[in-house]
Amino acid sequence: MSRVRVTAPATAARPAKESREAAQESDVGQVFVRSLIRSQLRLALVVAGGFLVILGAFPLLLAAVPGLAETRIAGIPFGWLLLGVGIYPVIGLSAWLYTRTAARNEARYRDLAGDQ
Repeated sequence: MSRVRVTAPATAARPAKESREAAQESDVGQVFVRSLIRSQLRLALVVAGGFLVILGAFPLLLAAVPGLAETRIAGIPFGWLLLGVGIYPVIGLSAWLYTRTAARNEARYRDLAGDQ
């Protein structure tokens, strides 16, 4: 029995990939790629930094408001609830913001590079 290699059929998408690679090899294409990489890195740092600031604000809130750390809701300390339950919306919002903005950055790159 002989081995058969299965590949994707030739479609209209192949010339776009070749044109994208050719655009990346040009000086202007390299500028576009570097710009995309910088914008994605900046986005990642801003979202991660914002997340860490909010995460760091939780213990500061407990320390700044007297009696809040000793407060119990349904027998569970408020600090535990804040960190255990309150952090998940922050994680979800950070992920949603990052995904949406990263997709927008990539769409701008495709527009600049001439890909459809």
